[in-house]
Amino acid sequence: MQILSKISPSLLHTSSSSTALLFSKSFRPNFPFHLKNPFSSYPIHHNRFGALFSSMDSVDSVADKFKNQSLENDGSNSNKRLLKLDELNWDHSFVRELPADPRTDTLPREVLHACYTKVLPSVEVENPQLVVWSESVAELLELNPKEFERPDFPLLFSGASPLVGAVPYAQNYGGHQFGMWAGQLGDGRAITLGEVLNSKSERWELQLKGAGKTPYSRFADGLAVLRSSIREFLCSEAMHSLGIPTTRALCLVMTGQDVTRDMFYDGNPKDEPGAIVCRVAQSFLRFGSYQLHASRGNEDLEVVRTLADYTIRHHFPHLENMSKSESISFSTGEEDDSTVDLTSNKYAAWAVEVAERTASMIARWQGVGFTHGVMNTDNMSVLGLTIDYGPFGFLDAFDPSYTPNTTDLPGRRYCFANQPDIGLWNVAQFATTLSTAKLLNEKEANYAMERYGIRFMDDYQAIMTKKLGLVKYNKQMIGDLLKHMAVDKVDYTNFFRLLSNIKADATIPDNQLLIPLKAALLDIGMERKEAWTSWVKSYIQELSTSGVSDDERKASMNSVNPKYILRNYLCQSAIDAAEQGDFGEVRRLLEVMQRPFDEQPGMEKYARLPPAWAYRPGVGMLSCSS
Repeated sequence: MQILSKISPSLLHTSSSSTALLFSKSFRPNFPFHLKNPFSSYPIHHNRFGALFSSMDSVDSVADKFKNQSLENDGSNSNKRLLKLDELNWDHSFVRELPADPRTDTLPREVLHACYTKVLPSVEVENPQLVVWSESVAELLELNPKEFERPDFPLLFSGASPLVGAVPYAQNYGGHQFGMWAGQLGDGRAITLGEVLNSKSERWELQLKGAGKTPYSRFADGLAVLRSSIREFLCSEAMHSLGIPTTRALCLVMTGQDVTRDMFYDGNPKDEPGAIVCRVAQSFLRFGSYQLHASRGNEDLEVVRTLADYTIRHHFPHLENMSKSESISFSTGEEDDSTVDLTSNKYAAWAVEVAERTASMIARWQGVGFTHGVMNTDNMSVLGLTIDYGPFGFLDAFDPSYTPNTTDLPGRRYCFANQPDIGLWNVAQFATTLSTAKLLNEKEANYAMERYGIRFMDDYQAIMTKKLGLVKYNKQMIGDLLKHMAVDKVDYTNFFRLLSNIKADATIPDNQLLIPLKAALLDIGMERKEAWTSWVKSYIQELSTSGVSDDERKASMNSVNPKYILRNYLCQSAIDAAEQGDFGEVRRLLEVMQRPFDEQPGMEKYARLPPAWAYRPGVGMLSCSS
């Protein structure tokens, strides 16, 4: 496999200005094996991703690792003393162990040789209000839920009052935006308060998004508005409940001050309510955290190594003390050499794990029809978490070219079908960064990208097999199904939920086969009914050979096919009410999305198809403005 070799070695050791050329190259990996993107039969731009098979961990192990992290206690939390805010066990490893900006002012500027700038929240508030909170995130922190009732809670989590023990800072990073190197970006409106260690020594960063200007704000105000904050809060928690690795959200506070935004970038700004989300994650480090320093030439390459060492020490500790006895080595299949030994280079083992976590995350996005909308490298977590919820969207009518981002419309770079390819492209940029810092050699970097491809297809195939209730992957059947769904614009979520009602009974008359799918197959003509009938007959034939009962299969399918997803119109309904001072719908929506696979009698309206108004500008598609 030749990926890094397509970039001139001279570019890897140049000055800051010429190194920028390396990071703006839109090279595409050229794999020596046959890769086929599962969505590449659709007319989407630049799809060349596809399939390898391996005996890697199943997708269930990935879900188990990230879903319901608080449940690892197995009820033991009831025996722990829950903490007040001023009793949280703060640690500040990021500040303590990484190079700092010597300045603490918020003047927009280039920050050199530093991973962060200490900066205090500066947002102005007036009678701030607590809109919504997550008790499950409070459990991670072992925070007493009664703390949400404190009269000063909105002041503390708007940043207006200092939180005891916090040491606020903004992170410095760069990134590719829409495929082009953008240079320094950084936390322009997010301020990390620090890391909290719980009784299991789990590390959780708390970050206020919308808390005011930082040196990375450029020409922006460092603030956030209620509509985008509600979307981020709800989707962070909804994705977690779907079993998808994600940053979390502790609470959402309205500041009581308006913020001016031009939502459509059309010269018509308006005032909107300001708000702040407290985001929570093991770390907010991104691909761009390492890219920025590698882009600045030899002088900053040691910062890349320092940051990589920090990351492995705190977030990948199992890679620190690997021994040869673990035999983590793999054949490359190349004639000149043969093996990549991951035990001899912790950075190579780390790059492989980052690639695989990213692949698993994106496979799970595809499984539930989630489209991120802004897969820039500064929005890619090295922990494999879904991060930075901007103009996201879940598929309604199945359309592989769907993008929720109006800024993405010209080329649809970040559309649903392209997400696997873009994940690989981003991993290639990350591997290039580590190679630039001499932490990886070419074969190790190529191997990390190869593992991305293998892991994505392993997990994606496992997910789709379970979604259809099959016992083994059937490429033809699944491919035909997705084509039919695209032709008839079938609702992605509702269809798979209804599919579990199909009976494995070959004696059902043809004219009755589509009855269980009637609510999803709307307004289709005779020709399309025949096509669907043919597919359902072949599906029933496949099911009848499995030996699994209809009831058992239905229960299994319903455990992976959600009934409730966070459709954009549901978000908008909650936003509209909240902007009028009614937070009830935000809280009800959170409750529904915390149990997406349950029937939830009385909540069926949250599973309905979008109404006509859901497709108006600013609802179905959004800009990056917030």
